[in-house]
Amino acid sequence: MFKKILIANRGEIACRVMRTAHKMGITPVAVYSEADAEALHVKTALALGGEAVPVGPAASSESYLVIDRIVEACKQTGAEAVHPGYGFLSENKNFALRLEKEGIAFIGPPVGAIEAMGDKIESKKIAQAAGVNTVPGHLAAVTDPEEAVRISKEIGYPVMLKASAGGGGKGMRLAWNDAEARSGLVSAMNEGRNSFGDDRVFIEKFIEEPRHIEIQVMADGHGNCVYLGERECSIQRRHQKVIEEAPSPFLDEATRKAMGEQAVALSKQVNYRTAGTVEFIVDKNRNFYFLEMNTRLQVEHPVTEFVTGFDLVELMIRVTNGEKLPFTQKDVTLKGWAIEARLYAEDAERGFLPSTGRLSRYIEPGAQDNRVRVDSGCYEGAEISMFYDPMISKLIVGGKDRAEAIQEMRRAIDGYHVRGLSHNMPFLANLAKHPRFAEGQITTNFIAEEYPDGLTEDHLKPEDSGLFAAVAAVIQDRFEARERRLTGQEENRAPKLPTDYTVFLGDKDLTEVTLHLERLADGTRLTIDGREIVVESGWKPGSPIFRASIDGAERLFQIDRDGAGFVLSHDGARIRALVLESRHAKLRRLMPYKPPPDMSKFLLSPMPGLLVRLMVQEGDTVEAGKELAVVEAMKMENVLRATSGGTVLKAHAAEGDSLAVDQPILEFE
Repeated sequence: MFKKILIANRGEIACRVMRTAHKMGITPVAVYSEADAEALHVKTALALGGEAVPVGPAASSESYLVIDRIVEACKQTGAEAVHPGYGFLSENKNFALRLEKEGIAFIGPPVGAIEAMGDKIESKKIAQAAGVNTVPGHLAAVTDPEEAVRISKEIGYPVMLKASAGGGGKGMRLAWNDAEARSGLVSAMNEGRNSFGDDRVFIEKFIEEPRHIEIQVMADGHGNCVYLGERECSIQRRHQKVIEEAPSPFLDEATRKAMGEQAVALSKQVNYRTAGTVEFIVDKNRNFYFLEMNTRLQVEHPVTEFVTGFDLVELMIRVTNGEKLPFTQKDVTLKGWAIEARLYAEDAERGFLPSTGRLSRYIEPGAQDNRVRVDSGCYEGAEISMFYDPMISKLIVGGKDRAEAIQEMRRAIDGYHVRGLSHNMPFLANLAKHPRFAEGQITTNFIAEEYPDGLTEDHLKPEDSGLFAAVAAVIQDRFEARERRLTGQEENRAPKLPTDYTVFLGDKDLTEVTLHLERLADGTRLTIDGREIVVESGWKPGSPIFRASIDGAERLFQIDRDGAGFVLSHDGARIRALVLESRHAKLRRLMPYKPPPDMSKFLLSPMPGLLVRLMVQEGDTVEAGKELAVVEAMKMENVLRATSGGTVLKAHAAEGDSLAVDQPILEFE
């Protein structure tokens, strides 16, 4: 067995590979850019008795993607093998060839398989030869926008334009008409060129009401290949997965077997070895079509580990070391249910746009009976940089069935406290309780259909305002009790006297809840319009999470101070609460509302990023829908369009400028 393995990656996947390597008695080696000198994967490698080697500046093109520097790090540390994780060099055939030349084992597939499956156009041809179902389309590269329109019309709208070397949602555009086919081709080519150094784009039919379901395969170097069930990955935004689960709530056993057998057939066609994933698009009638094969470990691999009991990283290391798979297809059984949610540094209330900044608070949910797992690459105080993927961590939960797994996820999300930057945890919480998600009625259009404007205030409204008011009153009462103790006033006011509170919920359109609070020996009783709520909690002021038993059920609320009040978040709902003794509440009603400043005449940057193109100048007249600017963030191009007609008064930014959130770009008359 290898004695030392270098992990050519960063973040949570690097930490995850290191843990398995250490468990196997293998010393891990980390590599890091200048921006990652204090990153968690560096600290983890050193804590496990390993090493960490710097490989260059912050930009991945000058560090993690430089093959010479990774190879030099292997030589410097004596690493006998490299695990590439996902992304970066994980599917780079030149990297695998170089390692082979240097006598360093690549914990991944053979070069031929990487080359064959890395090209989306060629991979579809190979899939057809292997008898795998494929989506109708035009597999030759398209470079001219008018040619894209012609081909799209021949295939029939809607169509998907895809960068041949694309992945992770980059280089993909959906077109429903000629205009979208033209602009989509340009954007897909640009993203393909910038992210993968390959601007070839092909076009295929877009399957309506689609599900994205993938098959995990594992193969050794002795001709053995098995499939380890499927993962449902239909909850996506901008073609980037958000929630994955195993098994799929949609497949029956016959379809699962057929998809698995086709995935194995394709793997054998390219002499595959190690872990790989064959992705399919599945329509409402369970017809399935090959999308692509990812010749690496997937982000969502933990859900497969939950339901199969296999450590996929350990299997990858062992088959690379020449060992046979220790099981056959008949030994693979799926037990229970697992769901993974990706925590991203992105603002779901701004259309899921990426965010950057420092994690000022970071508290992971506690595990219960090994049902909760967090794969994280961050820690409190860590920086989420513009240079890398915005994923903070992955929350994985398990249960005996899907309903239990969903309930476990809702509980875990409420206990996951992240502050310092915008993130999608409120969205994940809201999605986890969505009735359509609970029923398993999901497609890749789910987010676009249910959250067309991202996460809005309507999504965040509490269903039970009385419950939020009761918790707010208990929290406020604890704050006041602490203040009385600190100021020596406790003896002047008996703490056990009942109090009448009025709770103002919301911001502008306030909901008023009047309640009666009684302090009990082991909790608090609140009465709201004849309804009694008993809250038992050991919470003390200062803790950001209010954990309580409320009418016998465990609940977790997150608390953020906001002036004289605070914001409560729980189970996908969020609301501002101001709690006053009822005798003071009448004065609050006289306070005027101060509206926010009018920014309707400005085009504001919806995210931090780079202004790569400005399509208008001062004096230009624009119509609604016209493209005004393109902002690049996390290597994704975001087109900003006019929401109404007008004349450009002034440009407040120029091409090449780095933009902050809400920074003015254009001003209109």
